Amino acid sequence: MDSYLIQIGLPLVALAVSLVAFLWEFVVIRRKQLGYRVQMDTPVTGEVESAFPGVLTQMRPGDGDPGAELTDLSVVLVRIENNGVTDIDSTDYAMPDGPVGLHLHFPRRRVIGMAVTELSERALGDHLEPGRGIDAAEDTAHHIGVIDLPKVPMNRRDHYKVLAILQRTDGDGVPPEPVLHGKLKGGRVAATRSRTGLSRTVLGFIGFLVVVIVVQFVVYLLDDKPPAPDCVAGSLTVVGSSAFEPVVRDAAAAYRKDCPGAGFAFAFDGSERGLTRVDEEGGDNPGLLVVTDGPKGVGYPDLVARPLAMAVFAVIVHADLGVRDLTRDQIRALYQGRVGNWSEVGGPDRPVRVISRALGSGTRETFQQRLLDGGNVTLPQAGCRTLQVTDPPGASACEVPLTRDMLRAVADIPGAVGYAAYSETAHAAGTVAIGIDGHRPGRDAAVAGDYAFWGVEYAYSKGELPYDSLAAAFLRYLTDRAGKDIVRSHGDTPCGEVAQPAACSPLH
Repeated sequence: MDSYLIQIGLPLVALAVSLVAFLWEFVVIRRKQLGYRVQMDTPVTGEVESAFPGVLTQMRPGDGDPGAELTDLSVVLVRIENNGVTDIDSTDYAMPDGPVGLHLHFPRRRVIGMAVTELSERALGDHLEPGRGIDAAEDTAHHIGVIDLPKVPMNRRDHYKVLAILQRTDGDGVPPEPVLHGKLKGGRVAATRSRTGLSRTVLGFIGFLVVVIVVQFVVYLLDDKPPAPDCVAGSLTVVGSSAFEPVVRDAAAAYRKDCPGAGFAFAFDGSERGLTRVDEEGGDNPGLLVVTDGPKGVGYPDLVARPLAMAVFAVIVHADLGVRDLTRDQIRALYQGRVGNWSEVGGPDRPVRVISRALGSGTRETFQQRLLDGGNVTLPQAGCRTLQVTDPPGASACEVPLTRDMLRAVADIPGAVGYAAYSETAHAAGTVAIGIDGHRPGRDAAVAGDYAFWGVEYAYSKGELPYDSLAAAFLRYLTDRAGKDIVRSHGDTPCGEVAQPAACSPLH
């Protein structure tokens, strides 16, 4: 049996049964219902007089003969109630014209006397007075005592009780229970039972729902989770850009949830190292991909590119500088050594410390192309740790290999300026992402062409990938399926969603 049909079909069946049960109970059965129940039917003893003091003196034989012999008597108490979901009007009784709406029958007994003993609303008594239809009679041919009850209007949960003294007229043993006869337009008259627990109908319905839940749970436990569309098992190693590392790791984790047979390994040591590794090892290994910030360059003719996303980068400064915006000319001047002190660009009197990514970094290539017009850093180089410890008087520079090293260096070195993926800078303590030419870093500003510092993330493989490989499936996941949501969550734009496809190019 198809477990999918069970998991979907059973809840639908349960919903349909619930709806039918509700409509049947409250619209069909109990929309308009007059119920009755016998609360006492016992032979006359001294307990009757103690329970209803003085009531026996109010009663007399139904034929008016004060001398009639009252033997083999019983006392019956019947409760008549509106237990439907709507009010009952006098016009709802379906008896023929006249004041009588109901007949209370006592088989094998005749009515000696009667009295109304309890009213839920005092106004009900106006309809139960003598002359309004309440009376006693006897069907002698069938040995049935009868109490006629009037057409009493009753709101929801209204009730009244009738106490009767009866005398046996036929047979012996326990006489049959009283029966209330009558009919309601669009409703019914039915015997009810006093109970404190749940009805059989409700218990049956609860049992049905429990069975549905148990069956679904068992199917869930026994049935293997169906593979997601385009789910491919195997192993994949992703190397390259540390700027795009968070996106790839999050996407791989999400892919594994739907595809438990997929395994991932990572080595984000920079774009150049990743390109070299795939070029050297990827010929016979379709389970190896490199992700770079920008194009591969001229040294890797056999690597096949696949655009992934338009990524936003940011220039960052040490948090204590107080600088929040720079022009492109000012950024070039800082990195080319033409501005040696932050006071020259609106900052404090502090030497400039320029932090760059090492050669081979895709982020460095994007920074140089976008903001330095293809130029390079011209300041004297030193180790970043040396800059932090010695704090030389003039402008100076250092290099770091990875994104996390860049964020740490800018946060630790007073007067530092650097650059990194914008999604990473947003959570880096001790650094501030600044605006460029008055435009804050962000996806919308980059797509609109207002923000200058952005690039394209590429995936490269050694030759074309087999369609049924994990690498090909994972790239489809990133570009065409749920992985696009992960790309967007990191502030980047999937290339397939860029309004002008030509914009998804690092040199646009």
